[in-house]
Amino acid sequence: MKAMTAAQKRIHQTALRLFAETGSASITIKDLAAAAGMARGTVYSHLGSTERLFETVAAQLADEMDERIALSYAGIDDPARRLAIGVRLYIRRAHEEPHWGKFILHFGFTSEALRKIWEGPPMLDAMQGQQTGRYKIEPAQLPIVVGMTTGTTISAFLLVQEGIKTWREAGSDAAELLLRGLGISTREAKKLATEPLPELAQLP
Repeated sequence: MKAMTAAQKRIHQTALRLFAETGSASITIKDLAAAAGMARGTVYSHLGSTERLFETVAAQLADEMDERIALSYAGIDDPARRLAIGVRLYIRRAHEEPHWGKFILHFGFTSEALRKIWEGPPMLDAMQGQQTGRYKIEPAQLPIVVGMTTGTTISAFLLVQEGIKTWREAGSDAAELLLRGLGISTREAKKLATEPLPELAQLP
């Protein structure tokens, strides 16, 4: 992922918040500058225009989270354990960073850039689980597995943000039910879904 300057990070973080708050994939330089507390000229010099800002922010979010999740379960080979960790880390972050969670809630199913999150490492782990016999699924069912993981995780975001479940409850329930659906026994699925959760790794 390409490193950004402090000003670019500020602009992107502000844009993500505005996209999340409005549910719209379009914002103006004027609104962005006001929300970021920056001059319009400064924003324009770093951005050029807002025409592709949404796609840029979504792609940056996807790449960043993919990298942090991969670092968080580095050294863990079991795809079932990786799934349990990944799902819970996503749900925890959606709780701790509400605008980040709302952004994915609004656009997680419709943004091509955001779909990279679910079609990258989760698909590779699902393939590994199927090929090794860890998951009781057929190769043709892999896209459905990824869709099921996506839908369950994003639905859990909503439950947490509306105060229906804590992030720990929603994360463990989501991970357990996904694993059971993939053929993991109830006892093992519950164990994997309630193991101590590592911290979400920071990027260097």
